[in-house]
Amino acid sequence: MAIETVEPIGPRILIRKDEDRKTTKAGIHLPDKIEIPTLTGRVVSISAQVESDSNYPIRQYDRVLFNPREAIPVDFEGDNRLFVVPVENVVAVFRKGE
Repeated sequence: MAIETVEPIGPRILIRKDEDRKTTKAGIHLPDKIEIPTLTGRVVSISAQVESDSNYPIRQYDRVLFNPREAIPVDFEGDNRLFVVPVENVVAVFRKGE
């Protein structure tokens, strides 16, 4: 049996959204329907177009901050945490200091 994968096409990347936080680091409980304009997640896959474009310093497994407004949910797994996101909606990449 072949393994099915999702490969983004064009200027898009595939992101696994981080788990929704129910409390802040200070212990404040967040409501379930809180409106957050940006989300964080881990890059699962990058289209060939983005990978070959030096203007986008995004690599597989990077943790990113993205605007979910144009993100397309992928009904690939039961948890619905995968999204195909236009690369211009990635607003930041988290990097560890060297």
